[in-house]
Amino acid sequence: MQRMLPGTRALRTFEAAGRHLNFTRAAEELGLTPAAVSFQIKEIEDQLDATLFTRTSRRIQLTSAGAVLFEAATDALDNLHRAASRARRIARGSAHLRISLGARFATHWLLPRLSRFREANPDLELTFDITDQVRDFDVDDVDVAIRFGNGQYAGAHSDCLFDTVVIPVCSPKLIETGLAPKVPQDLFHHTLCYVDCQTGGMVWPNWSMWMAAAGIDDFDDSRCVAFTDSSHVVQAVTDGNAIGLVELAMVENDLAEGRLVRLFDIDISVAEEYAYHLVYPESNSGEPSVQTLRQWILSEAR
Repeated sequence: MQRMLPGTRALRTFEAAGRHLNFTRAAEELGLTPAAVSFQIKEIEDQLDATLFTRTSRRIQLTSAGAVLFEAATDALDNLHRAASRARRIARGSAHLRISLGARFATHWLLPRLSRFREANPDLELTFDITDQVRDFDVDDVDVAIRFGNGQYAGAHSDCLFDTVVIPVCSPKLIETGLAPKVPQDLFHHTLCYVDCQTGGMVWPNWSMWMAAAGIDDFDDSRCVAFTDSSHVVQAVTDGNAIGLVELAMVENDLAEGRLVRLFDIDISVAEEYAYHLVYPESNSGEPSVQTLRQWILSEAR
């Protein structure tokens, strides 16, 4: 008689427990309690009449039988994820593209231009996956992505959109007060904000770098205010008298509409190998909808 096999939910619980070798961490990932994870593992063991984990007071380990099931469960769940992604893509149809991109790029670059795309392409629908995580085209429900990096992605085509240049900006209110800096040294008397982060080991441009580009080598950056995201820098600039370092491409609309004012003609380029790229699977490169989006984005980027 053929035994009942564990269901997908149970296999997912088992796979998480086998990957973490810790019921508590598996429970946190799945949104369950450790007791619920332990109960589901016991149910699978009873179904298969096999012990899957050896348990001690400090740790758990996969048994030989558990290791065999773990490998099979991992492959099965991966295949199901890939098949589900393909099924969703087929159900959407070729006139519907799903784009993965970061919140900063979406808010400051794509969304202000989106009405032009929809006006030019009324029959092509776009939906968005807003995240800074690198999505897997084969597993996640994504057709195209905007990524910041070196443009090297296995199995994918990558088009460089533009290099990243960082500039100092202030609020027009600061200009109106007559306190706007006339020379770089005047910046010492203002609150200076910047984004404090690293990408692939590359340090994002900061005020010390900008001052060096302006010919100032003895700048004390201890009073600068660091944020983790450029949107917070922009908010600090627009809400008060702060001066911020921001990406030019992300504030073009704010500059054009007078919400921000660029200071000086000194900018800093991020490392040459890093830029924003339009990325899509090579297997989809011939899709008319993908090419329509590609041509429009490249035209806007120019």
